[in-house]
Amino acid sequence: MCGFCGVVDFGRVEAVDGLVLAAMNRSLRHRGPDEHGSYTGPHVALAMHRLQVIDPASGRQPMSNEDGTVRLVFNGEIYNFRELRETLRSGGHVFRTNSDTEVVVHAYEEFGDGCLDRLRGMFGFAMWDAKRERLLLARDRLGIKPVHYWMQGGRLAFASEIKALLHLPDVAPRLDEQALDLYLAFGYVPAPRTIFRDVVKLPPAHYLVAERGGVAVRRYWDFAPADGPAKPARAYGDELLSRLRESVCAHLVSDVPLGAFLSGGLDSSTVVALMSELGGPPVKTFSIGFREGAFNELPYARAVAERYRTEHHELVVEAGAIAQLPTLLDHFDEPFGDSSAIPTYLVSKFARERVTVVLTGDGGDEVFGGYEWQRRYQLTRSMRFVPAGILKRLPRASGMVSAPGWLRAHQARLRNFLLDAVTPAEDGYVRRLTLFDAASRAALYTPELRARVNGWNSGEALLEWLRRPQTADFRNRMLYADTHFYCPEDCLTKVDRMTMAWSLEARVPLLDHTFVEFMAGVPPDLKLRRLTSKYLLRRTVRPLLPRVLLRKRKQGFSIPLGPWLRGPLREVLRDALCDGRARTRGWLEPATVEAFVSQHLRGERDHGHRLWALLALELWARRYLDVPRVSAAVS
Repeated sequence: MCGFCGVVDFGRVEAVDGLVLAAMNRSLRHRGPDEHGSYTGPHVALAMHRLQVIDPASGRQPMSNEDGTVRLVFNGEIYNFRELRETLRSGGHVFRTNSDTEVVVHAYEEFGDGCLDRLRGMFGFAMWDAKRERLLLARDRLGIKPVHYWMQGGRLAFASEIKALLHLPDVAPRLDEQALDLYLAFGYVPAPRTIFRDVVKLPPAHYLVAERGGVAVRRYWDFAPADGPAKPARAYGDELLSRLRESVCAHLVSDVPLGAFLSGGLDSSTVVALMSELGGPPVKTFSIGFREGAFNELPYARAVAERYRTEHHELVVEAGAIAQLPTLLDHFDEPFGDSSAIPTYLVSKFARERVTVVLTGDGGDEVFGGYEWQRRYQLTRSMRFVPAGILKRLPRASGMVSAPGWLRAHQARLRNFLLDAVTPAEDGYVRRLTLFDAASRAALYTPELRARVNGWNSGEALLEWLRRPQTADFRNRMLYADTHFYCPEDCLTKVDRMTMAWSLEARVPLLDHTFVEFMAGVPPDLKLRRLTSKYLLRRTVRPLLPRVLLRKRKQGFSIPLGPWLRGPLREVLRDALCDGRARTRGWLEPATVEAFVSQHLRGERDHGHRLWALLALELWARRYLDVPRVSAAVS
C-alpha cells in the first residue's frame, strides 16, 4: 500500500523539477510512512511513499524489470500474486523479491495492457515503459484505490491524491461549477470530474495510456446482471458460502498484523465469522459506538466478538470529536458530504494502534441488496394494486394536512414515499440518492451561479448507470448503479481516505471482482425477497451469526448528526454557514442557507445531512480557495 505521484512530459527531457517532485511525494507520506523512493529519466519522474505490508524487506519502489526499462509505482494489493508469479516464472521471468509489485511489472512485460485482466485485487498504479516512451496508468475494477491526473499539452501529472498535484505550479485550484452542482446533488463529486476544474479522476475499471501520439482512456472490465435463475436456490447458497470463504481467505495475505472492522451489521459480522473459522490467533476486531442508543451498534458487534472470542476493542464517540473535522476533511481534498467519515476516521486511528491491515464489510449492500432505497422500491411496487386515480392524489393530500413542527419531517417522509409509489421507478431511485434535488439547488444558488450551470443536469450522471444494464428487472439495475456510482464515489472514497489518513490498509473481500461477478448472476429474488433485504446472505450465514443480529433492522454506519448540530455543534454550524466569508462567495443565497439552519435548529425539519454537506463545502473553500497557494497545497 502506498501513495504515488509523477509527471510525464514528452516536450522536455526533465519532466519536473526535483524539488517539486519531492514536495508532491511528501504530501502523500500518510499513505505510506515506512519508506519512500523516486525515479527520474528522460521525460518521466515517479515517486512514492510505501506502507510495508507484503515483503517489507525487499519490496521497495519504484520497482523495475531486470534491465530497468520498465518502472512501476504501485498502490494496493494483488491477492493472486503468488499464482501469477509461478506462471510468469515458468515462462522465463526472473524475480528478485517476494512482493506483489514485482509481479505486476513482469505481468506487463508478458501481457502488455492485458495484464490488468489477470490482476485480482485493489490497485492504482503508474507504469513507465522507457523503450516505448509510454505510460500506463490504471485503477482497479471497483474503484477501491484512487487515481487522479492533470493534462496540459504533452504534459501529464498523476497522483493517488489531489493534494500532490496542487504542488505543480501549473495546476491552479479553480472551482468547477458543474462539479459543485454534482456535489450538492449527491454529497460527492463522481468520476471523472473533481471539484477542481483541471483535475480528473480515472474512473474505476479504466486505464490511461499516454504516448507521443496522445492520451487514450479505456474501460477494461464490467459485469452483467442476470434476471433469471440458472440453478436451484440451495445451489446458489452453497456456492455463496464457498466463494465468501475463498475471498476472505485470499484477502488475509499479509506480512504485518491484521484485524477487522466490526460494525455490528450483517456484512462485517460475516467477514469476521469467516476470518475466525480459518483458525489461527483470535481475530483483532474494532468497533465504534455512540452514547445515543438509536445510533449505537456496539451490543451487536459485541455479540459476534463473544461468539468467536475475538480480541475485541471498542471506542465510544462523543460530539467533541467534531474538533477534528477540518483535519479529517483535508484528506479528501474535495468537499465530502458523508458524515460517517467521522466514525470511520476515528475507528481507523483506533485500529492503527494495534494493526496495519483491516478487513471490512464494505460492498455488501451493493452485492447482496441491502440499501433502504432497494427495499423502498419493493414496498412501493406492492402498492400498485391501489387504483391509479386514488394513488395519484395521495402525495398532494399528505402535504395539505397541517402538522406540528416536530412532525413535519415525518410528514415529508410520508409524502416522498407516496410520491415514489406514483412516479416512475427511476425517479424514485434518483430521489433516494439525491441530497439537494434540482429545484432545491436552483433555490439555493445565487442568480449568477444559477445562470452559469443552467442546462447542466447532474441527475444524468446517475441515470447513465441505471440505464446501462440490458436487464428488465429494476432491482438489478439499482444494484448495478449502486456498485458503479454510490459505492466507489462515496463508500470506498470514504474508507480509503479515512484509513490512509492513519496509514492503515483497508481490504474489502465482498468487492473482490470474482465475487461481484458471481453475485451479479444471482437472480434478484434471492437478493431482495418481498421486504427482506440480503435474503440469500441471511439464509446462508444463519448458522454462523447470533440470531439477534439476523433479526435486527439495518442501521447504517452513521452518527447522531441531527441532535449534534442542534446541540454541541450549533455554534460551529452558524459560524461556518452564516458568516461573511460564506456570504460573499457568490455561490449560495445567504437567506436560503439561513432558512435551512433555522428550520433545523428549531426542530421543524431535519436538514442534518444537507447542512453537513454545506458545512463540508465551506470548510473546503476556506482550505483551498481562501489561503495562499503554497499553504493550500501542503498536506
